[in-house]
Amino acid sequence: MNILVDADACPSVIKEILFKAAQRKQVKTTLIANQYLSTPPGELITSVQVSSGFDVADDEIVKRVQFGDLVITSDIPLAAEVIDKGAIALSPRGELFTKDNIKARLNMRDFLETLRSSGVQTGGPPPLGQNDRKKFADHLDKILAQT
Repeated sequence: MNILVDADACPSVIKEILFKAAQRKQVKTTLIANQYLSTPPGELITSVQVSSGFDVADDEIVKRVQFGDLVITSDIPLAAEVIDKGAIALSPRGELFTKDNIKARLNMRDFLETLRSSGVQTGGPPPLGQNDRKKFADHLDKILAQT
């Protein structure tokens, strides 16, 4: 198993949790973003800078992901694509996306997008809290324990 991170929107605190887990479990982790990202020294954790553009980082993740890999993303369409390829998708808030729940999440995303495009203010997600970090770390530990 490798970990691929949709790193442009991934909070720093979540990256730090990932860095510690990658070192502890000796799991190759790759951050993919439209900008340069520094990573801890060593060969386990690397970053890949892709060109700017709509879904360029997502496309790179889909290209690299393999069956059984773990992808960290809050992007619902990306999560759906990697699940279709047999990977695991986990949001930085600790929500595990599965074949059972991804269709409902895509439908909700599309519904909210329709509301926003018609001028309705839907607001964004609340700030990442301590409970979100714990939920993420717990799911990550559970997934990594299965490898």
